[in-house]
This record gives sequence, C-alpha cells and structure tokens, in this order.
Amino acid sequence: MLPTDDLVARCRQGDDLAWEALVRRLQGRVYSLAYHYLRNREEARDTAQDIFVRLYQKLDTLGEDRPFLPWLVRLARNCCVDRLRRLEVRSRHNADIDDDLPEVAATMPTPEESYVQGARDRTVHRALGQLSRTNREMILLKEIQGLKMEEIADLLEVPLGTVKSRSSRARIELGKALHALRASTEVLG
Repeated sequence: MLPTDDLVARCRQGDDLAWEALVRRLQGRVYSLAYHYLRNREEARDTAQDIFVRLYQKLDTLGEDRPFLPWLVRLARNCCVDRLRRLEVRSRHNADIDDDLPEVAATMPTPEESYVQGARDRTVHRALGQLSRTNREMILLKEIQGLKMEEIADLLEVPLGTVKSRSSRARIELGKALHALRASTEVLG
C-alpha cells in the first residue's frame, strides 16, 4: 500500500488509479468529518462528495512542503462550514439531526462486542451533540481527526494558547456530558 503522500504525488501527475486509491483511503475519514459537522447522514454524503470535488480541483495548490492531512481537514472543514451556512439560511427552525452513527468496520467483531461498542458510540455521539459548537469542533479536530495543537491553531487561525484552553474546556464539557448521560441511564436502568 502506497503512503498517502505518494498517492497525492501520483494524482498530481494525472494518475487516475492513484486518485481512485486516494478517494477509497480517505472516504471514511472525510465522511466522518462531514457527519460530525453536519450531524445528518444525507448532508454529510453530499458534502463529502463536494469535498472530493474540491480536493481534486485544488490538489495542485498544496505546497510540496505542506503536510497533506491538515490541508485536507482545512479544506473539508471549510466545505462543511459553507454547507452549514447554506442550511441555516434555508431553514433556521427545521434542523434534521440524525442520531445514527455511520457504520465503519475494519474488522468483524463479535455480536456482543458490536453491541457494547455501538452503545458506547451512541453515548459519546449524544454527549458530543450536547457540546457547544466550538467544543464539539475541538474534540473532532484533536481527538477524532488526530490533529496536533499547532495544526488546529493554524486551521482555526487562532493563537496556540487559545487552542489549548479550548481543548481543555472541550474535554471537561464532554466528560460532564458523558457523566450526566451515564447517570441518567443508570437511573432509568
């Protein structure tokens, strides 16, 4: 399997097979990112397609010395923010939030493992839904997408100290939301 940077270089040279391989490699990550921003499966699918179109169009603008993943996340984030703005303009009162998580499986877990992991995923997803937009974005970029603090600061165009404090607040808010969900589940169960 070729490293992502090699695929990107081959895509720049017009290699259609490399483009297909790059899309296959990134489609889960791009869809997941779009879903976390948009919180609706259909919108996330449409936006993921838009992200890949924009990626194809702008691939030549990526500098040789710039890392690909932070650049891709910035491009995807911008597409998602644009889509959110269009959706908010269209309908401020009829937000359709889909509580289902996308199914992405790398291995075949047992049914019990699937159930336990699914329950955890739904709980974390519900907790993420309770966070402020800023804190949800911090968790998404740092914990889910795995970007470094410096990359997030560059992406959001804010000082590094701001990113660090936002990240800390986001983790605290997520912990409180998870604790509250767990406590409410125990009361009901």
